[in-house]
Amino acid sequence: MRDTRAEATPIITLDKVGKYYGDFHALRGISAEIGQGEFFSLLGPSGCGKTTLLRCIAGFEDLSSGQLAIDGRDMAGVPANRRPTNMVFQSYAIFPHLSVAENVGFGLRRSGLSKAEKSAKVDAALGMVGLKGYGGRAAQALSGGQRQRVALARALILEPKVLLLDEPLSALDKKLRDQMQMELRRLQRQVGITFVLVTHDQEEALIMSDRIAVMFDGQIAQLDTPQILYRRPVSRQVGEFIGVMNFLPARATVTDEKHIEVEAAGLGRAVIGPDQLPGGWHPGQTQSIGIRPETMSILFEGETTDRRVATGIVEDLAYYGDMTYYDVRLDGVDMPMTISMKNLVGRPVLERGTQARVAWDARSLVLFA
Repeated sequence: MRDTRAEATPIITLDKVGKYYGDFHALRGISAEIGQGEFFSLLGPSGCGKTTLLRCIAGFEDLSSGQLAIDGRDMAGVPANRRPTNMVFQSYAIFPHLSVAENVGFGLRRSGLSKAEKSAKVDAALGMVGLKGYGGRAAQALSGGQRQRVALARALILEPKVLLLDEPLSALDKKLRDQMQMELRRLQRQVGITFVLVTHDQEEALIMSDRIAVMFDGQIAQLDTPQILYRRPVSRQVGEFIGVMNFLPARATVTDEKHIEVEAAGLGRAVIGPDQLPGGWHPGQTQSIGIRPETMSILFEGETTDRRVATGIVEDLAYYGDMTYYDVRLDGVDMPMTISMKNLVGRPVLERGTQARVAWDARSLVLFA
């Protein structure tokens, strides 16, 4: 497991955190630090433990082992309502019989503030999430996106040090979801507190996060920035989960202390530099390498390149308007390679069965230990 520590002062420290449900091991010795003011995402498939970990941070679940500290304080025995956190649930948990203002100000009932002070805080919270003037509306009359904003305002009005978000955008349609991703990121920068997001949507995590912890089977497989996770996944499992990646067998032919020469099926030989070497490659061994669709390109008639060129046949394609995704079977490779091409003016869309020249670069290859 690779664990890149937060550069900022940690607001959350996880030290060998474990969680059992009977014989089921939901969390397996998770250690990580989440920085003050960071947008941090827990990403993984259903059942990987990400929501369990979020609930442990919130105080809704007790740890079976390990330690959890928030803002330097051990959270052992500290109930959820005494922690410097607040949570936005997937269902939003909006009270339908209350107005928008009453929903947002619900947590201020026992704050000791005057009515005027509460009203001012509610107005400020609604303005923060773009709902200024909506306080008198019935909560049940709101759209999905508006209910999500009310849930955010209700959580933020209590001024938590950490805001926990359990897949808060999953119920929205794609267009509104895309809009709210940017809104959430803007809001996090505006308030300056730590956001911890649980999601199974890779694109959502890449767009919104400062760092991402990719989880499988109750463990963190890789913790890195979105750029590093996408460009240099540490394992095939991470590479398969984050975006689209092609995989090919490759055999190491020559190695020295800083370089390795590999023979990649369908592509040919390439010398790999030290920044791409994960270790564990030895002459004669055949292991898996990965390459992203956008790092390869099909050469159309008359195009030349300084890059390496492989040959193949277009087996299938998917046209998306701005992009076309081609499945190209390279010579000597059993499985087709996915290649994404921008549909520029004057560039034709190739038909199935077309002979294709594929340009690629050794720097795009990802080697897995």
